[in-house]
Amino acid sequence: MSLSFIGKLIVLINSALMKILVIQQKMIGDVLTSTIICEALRKTHPNATIHYLINTNTKAVIERNPFFDTIIEFTPELRSSKVSFYAFLKTIKQSNYDLVIDAYGKLESNLISYFSKAPKKISFYKWYTKFIYSQVIHRKTEPITNASTAIENRLRLVFPEDEIASNSIRPKLFLADEEKNTAQTYLKANGITDSKLLIMISVLGSEIRKTLPFEYMAKVIDEIVTITDANILFNYIPSQKKDAKTIFELTTEHTQKHIHFNIFGKSLREFIGLLSQCDILIGNEGGAVNMAKALDKPTFTIFSPWIVKKDWNMFEDGTTHDSIHLIDYKSDLYEGKNPKKMKDKAIELYQSFLPELITPKLKKYLENLLANKKA
Repeated sequence: MSLSFIGKLIVLINSALMKILVIQQKMIGDVLTSTIICEALRKTHPNATIHYLINTNTKAVIERNPFFDTIIEFTPELRSSKVSFYAFLKTIKQSNYDLVIDAYGKLESNLISYFSKAPKKISFYKWYTKFIYSQVIHRKTEPITNASTAIENRLRLVFPEDEIASNSIRPKLFLADEEKNTAQTYLKANGITDSKLLIMISVLGSEIRKTLPFEYMAKVIDEIVTITDANILFNYIPSQKKDAKTIFELTTEHTQKHIHFNIFGKSLREFIGLLSQCDILIGNEGGAVNMAKALDKPTFTIFSPWIVKKDWNMFEDGTTHDSIHLIDYKSDLYEGKNPKKMKDKAIELYQSFLPELITPKLKKYLENLLANKKA
């Protein structure tokens, strides 16, 4: 029996015995993106048991994902009750993890990592928490591929630097056939068939500082309808209905005939099902864009003026996925500052992000996409 075979056998046995916890307590886009850590771990430790700890309200975006074994939900009660949180920490300790990867890096996940007592704990470098971890990874600010720094830095939690480019992983969403069929039936029942292009518009960001001004978005939607003659769906949740309706009413009468305002996902899984039936997603940067990419749908992203574009323009190629940022056209407004430093000025900066800056690039993108679709 060769030494190389014995070595591989030992690695396989150790992998089978490993128990790994991945932590990402953040928003939907972050939780979806961090599934690539689980997929990378499944590649490097194929027989390990992998648990993924996420906030309860993001669970729907990772259902049916095969790259981890168990979802651990961090509930609102754990955040509000110190007694419940302490009991949770004791459960984590009793789970006897061999490896913890903390992609979140905030107080809660710091404590979870510390209490796990795992012999190997990995997170991103922060000078005041580095003592908790056995290994800390320094984030890179410049991407080395078109995957974006959001992808590459997460992969650094698993792979050595010289293997990042060759191990690029795209986040993925998994739907059952039943969920797709339900979405198709819902659309057909409302007169929407695949005879016409169907475009999902991310009309609202997660907050006002990530939302293109309503009147600007309305003009962008008018242009989309003029170029494509498509059916339009709005992405919004019930609590955003009033704002979404305002944008609808700001569009032209002709555009409104193309917008199916009352057709929307009443749950996150329903939205994903509807998105799976769309041809394109266009709109504000955020979770909806990440989900569209995870479904392999073309996207055109309008970045908030304070978001660093290279951090989240995942797998942008200028053809299938493209985006636009104010700094591309009005760099003088930033005076050499990093966009992230301009968060408090986001609403003011948005006033300069005129539709006239957005629509020429959007028109070119859509015309090229439609030409490729026909070819």
